[in-house]
Amino acid sequence: MPLFDIQISPDEPVYVISVVSKLVDLPIWTLRQLDKAGIVRAKRIGKKSRLYSLKDIRKLEYIHYLMEEKGVNMKGVKLIIEMEEKE
Repeated sequence: MPLFDIQISPDEPVYVISVVSKLVDLPIWTLRQLDKAGIVRAKRIGKKSRLYSLKDIRKLEYIHYLMEEKGVNMKGVKLIIEMEEKE
């Protein structure tokens, strides 16, 4: 039985970029480029820190699939994500 039963909202940005990079198997520079392109926007804490939510991580897992398994480039990923979000 866990000592703490913490409920974190899927929208709450709590994961730092280095952890997210390992979880979704994408390099930190790719995560920064995705943020810069507006595909997955990390919440900024101060000037340097980026925090990601569980929802962001799920989206990044999908992006990893598109990029690595399907060979989609960054512009293609952005287009696919935008089209799916409009549905």
